[in-house]
Amino acid sequence: MQVLATFVLVWLINEVRGAIRTPLEAFRPSAEIHIRRPDKLPFLPHRRTMQQKGGLKILYQTGVSEEDLPDCRARQVCSKVDLYDTTQPWIERKCRCLGHRPCSSELSSDDNHTLADKTTLYKTCEPVRRLPKCRYFKDAAWTIFSLPDSNATQQIVNCHCPKSSVTYLLKKLPYTTPSGEQGNQYQFACSPQSRLRCSRKEPCRLFSARRRHEQIDEVNASTICQCPRDHTCPKHHTEPGVLPGVTYIAEDIRTYHGYCMPEPPPDNYRFVGDKD
Repeated sequence: MQVLATFVLVWLINEVRGAIRTPLEAFRPSAEIHIRRPDKLPFLPHRRTMQQKGGLKILYQTGVSEEDLPDCRARQVCSKVDLYDTTQPWIERKCRCLGHRPCSSELSSDDNHTLADKTTLYKTCEPVRRLPKCRYFKDAAWTIFSLPDSNATQQIVNCHCPKSSVTYLLKKLPYTTPSGEQGNQYQFACSPQSRLRCSRKEPCRLFSARRRHEQIDEVNASTICQCPRDHTCPKHHTEPGVLPGVTYIAEDIRTYHGYCMPEPPPDNYRFVGDKD
């Protein structure tokens, strides 16, 4: 039995490594809760090397250092800053800016080289003020290219979203590399944040988590609706009010559903019958 389990795990690892995985930003989990779900299965092992500078964890999409990174294309995202876990932010280095220009590692969006979306800061080599403003639902703010035989991606920026908006997957298209290999491209458009009120038993937020390193989980949180008055929606997949969803083995992704929770009473709130 143990030999069979080992064989299945090795087969799964090889299948995942050989397939073109969906970028987490483009992954759309089911909002349904499945009773029979493999949520007890472990994350697949990863050997990605991580560095730490000044308390900030740094992952390299390619190789183990700056020297291993490819040169950036025009308007390509050079780094991705993840602020989902505010106590442990981390950076993924994508490529090197041409002309020995540094790629910003600021944890804010005030450096003129940042496009912010949810809890992620996308850093660019070029100033973002030069980018035109996107039109809601029409323009592709950026396109992510999944490279064949690799978990690496290239993210090319076209325009910037209006303030207080979020991106969503507009379309997925196949593409062919100059060498003739087949890959996928994912186009994202801008949308105003949802103002719909949550109905009873409807999740207010969906979480998708993928293990990037033994110490790092990449999590994408998508708001579905707004909670009613005196209720709040969980912001983290480990908070109360969050239930496990489906585990997608081929994509190495776990999903979670967050539900509206009553807001706790303020510290100075007094219940009826309380005594001084």
